[in-house]
Amino acid sequence: MLRYLLDKFWNEDVWLPPNTTWEDIKPGPDKVVVYNDHRHLLYPIPLAFVLIALRHLIENYWYAPFGKSLGIKNTRSKKAPIIPKLEAAYQECSKIKHKQFFSREQICALAKQLDMTERQVERWWRLRRSQDKPSTLVKFCENAWRCTFYLYNFSYGVFILWDKEWLWDIDQCYIGYPHQGVTSDIWWYYMISSAFYWSLTFSQFWDVRRKDFWQMFVHHLATIALLSFSWVCNLHRIGTLVLLLHDCADIFLEAAKAAKYANYQKFCDVIFTIFTVLWIVTRLGIYPFFIIWSTSIRAPMLLPMFAAYYIFNSLLCLLLCLHMVWTWLILQVAYKAINAGKMEGDIRSSSSDVSDSSHQSNHSTPNRVNNKKDK
Repeated sequence: MLRYLLDKFWNEDVWLPPNTTWEDIKPGPDKVVVYNDHRHLLYPIPLAFVLIALRHLIENYWYAPFGKSLGIKNTRSKKAPIIPKLEAAYQECSKIKHKQFFSREQICALAKQLDMTERQVERWWRLRRSQDKPSTLVKFCENAWRCTFYLYNFSYGVFILWDKEWLWDIDQCYIGYPHQGVTSDIWWYYMISSAFYWSLTFSQFWDVRRKDFWQMFVHHLATIALLSFSWVCNLHRIGTLVLLLHDCADIFLEAAKAAKYANYQKFCDVIFTIFTVLWIVTRLGIYPFFIIWSTSIRAPMLLPMFAAYYIFNSLLCLLLCLHMVWTWLILQVAYKAINAGKMEGDIRSSSSDVSDSSHQSNHSTPNRVNNKKDK
């Protein structure tokens, strides 16, 4: 039964162009070109844990001391007093669709049960919420690590693709397909990139929780699926272009966040401006009008279509939809920055932490605070 299901899933009519079999693109010493080996898709998973360990070492022994030298503190707000009933209510709130706020009814009921004022319950809630917030130094280290990786990966991608014909003529991604060999530099580019997104998928559950947690989760899974599909189907050429394009703006995104946490506001504003321009040019310009146009219009002209190609193209369109959502968030930040004279708040993926000052000014309506945007 398992063999039957696997054969059905890996049906050649689905994954390969017409008149092509798995045997035709199976790697071997007798083949003219070096074909992709689908078994290599398992390599990025253990490699992801290597990257997580490397990240831990770099953050703790490099970025943490560097952040402290910039004056970034690793302190949190003082702890809330231990009150079992309030703690139980707090934990229960967190389990209900990640609800993080007491309702007005809960506050009144808890105040009566514990012989406390509503203001005391609200103050305890704010202190308890602060305990779960990561320190500024932790956020700085996380963004510095991502900035480092994106800078490395983009630089490596430019270096290895500079002499590749498909970087300058995208039609070469399809001409001769699927009999396009993979070189060792492209192999490493794919494996390391896949490992990084696997590591982000794993670490996302203990990293700083951000407002677009599930969008990022879908983004990571879609990226891994794109890399995996393109590898199995020997579509690594167009895959490398997508990787290169996406890493470019993310360098400045993470750098701007790190600069803000270090209180280098002017530097942050400059990087944020560069990031915004690069983001719009690459994600809403080059990506849809060059990459997706090529996969949707040019590819059917140059090679016969097959089912997996439509899956691949659908995932590319899914990423474009996420880009549009993020662009709206970025433009909101840019608009506020112009009005305020500086960039405020986290960019694209804001922290889920709600400003306590906003809560204090609206202490009588804690439910409304949950709907406020992060500052």
